[in-house]
Amino acid sequence: MGHVIVIGAGQAGASCVAKLRNGGFDGEITLIGAEPVPPYQRPPLSKGYLLGEMSLERLFLRPESFYAENDIDLRLDQTVEAVNTSAQTVTVGGEVLHYDDLVFATGSTPNHLPPAIGGDLEGVFVVRTLADVDAMAPRFTEGARVLIVGGGYIGLEAAAVAAKLGLQVTLVEMADRILQRVACPETSDFFRALHRQHGVDIREGVGLETLTGDGSVTGARLSDGSTLDVDFVIVGVGIRPETVLAETAGIETENGIRTDAQGCTSAPHVWAAGDCASFPYRGGRIRLESVPNAIDQAECVAENIMGAGKEYVAKPWFWSDQYDVKLQIAGLNTGYDRVVTRAGDEGAVSFWYYRGGVLLAVDAMNDPRGYMVGKRLIEVGKSPAPEAIADPATDLKTLLRA
Repeated sequence: MGHVIVIGAGQAGASCVAKLRNGGFDGEITLIGAEPVPPYQRPPLSKGYLLGEMSLERLFLRPESFYAENDIDLRLDQTVEAVNTSAQTVTVGGEVLHYDDLVFATGSTPNHLPPAIGGDLEGVFVVRTLADVDAMAPRFTEGARVLIVGGGYIGLEAAAVAAKLGLQVTLVEMADRILQRVACPETSDFFRALHRQHGVDIREGVGLETLTGDGSVTGARLSDGSTLDVDFVIVGVGIRPETVLAETAGIETENGIRTDAQGCTSAPHVWAAGDCASFPYRGGRIRLESVPNAIDQAECVAENIMGAGKEYVAKPWFWSDQYDVKLQIAGLNTGYDRVVTRAGDEGAVSFWYYRGGVLLAVDAMNDPRGYMVGKRLIEVGKSPAPEAIADPATDLKTLLRA
């Protein structure tokens, strides 16, 4: 059956190797990870793990013994030095390994602040890896002053944890509103109010000019001329696909490692899945940064390595936990021109995105029924009348039968 090498031991990489073995692949499997720990969940890092509610072992996607028991060569704390697609080899730790199929599951890399504005000062953190969170965790002490740069979901989740632990939290967002890139104004308004109820100082339309400090960060100057005293800084200004290794190997990229509908790259026998992969979607190309996509796409690639010839059909969905609110998102809201609000019970609310008469996406806050019905409607291509969605008397489940 040959040798499959998977580069990247995150959610996509772990899902791929497990699917190969569970699907009956009996060849060699090598999973290479740059971190010193087995594959783990990332979403709880900035929530349950940072709050001390989840142990390290509970983060692991599978017990470490799983890999040995399934004859998967798990190589941790190793960085791939080179890929040669002509010779079908991977160089890692000075050793040259031959592959029959290679999977890039290299994920993404957080954007950092440039050193010119203090991004390299001690006490400036990003939220991506276990090491990142372990490094910042001791600073989460009651009364500490934290500046969060970026009003996307990562920044807001970090702000929620900090506020719950009694820190003084200031969040700055350069855009006109938080979540501007990913959500409608109604969703932004909901979360702005939620955070302010918990004492977070949210400043929109305000950028970071520079961080100050002698070696360690002690302050910040903002674009409106105001200054802050800070004990540490969390940067949440987006991520970018990790494509350097693929590019160096001559593999085509386009907002990620470019793949066809089955997950195959421009190089024969080389595949990509997860955050790093750009793939066809509804006449265009997208790259999805989500756990469900990492799992589903990686499993599809595993099946195709075994000869399934299956096209990956993405079903985008996402979530975010902040305080006692669970946000669930179904679909992609790109191109929406109308938002319909549906009020639920006990403060639950959902926002339904339409383009013309077509339902594109749903943001549901503490509204699992709205989310589940919306997700199903989008998947089957049904678009209820906006008036029916807005009417609280409408039983959402009946819309699935219409």
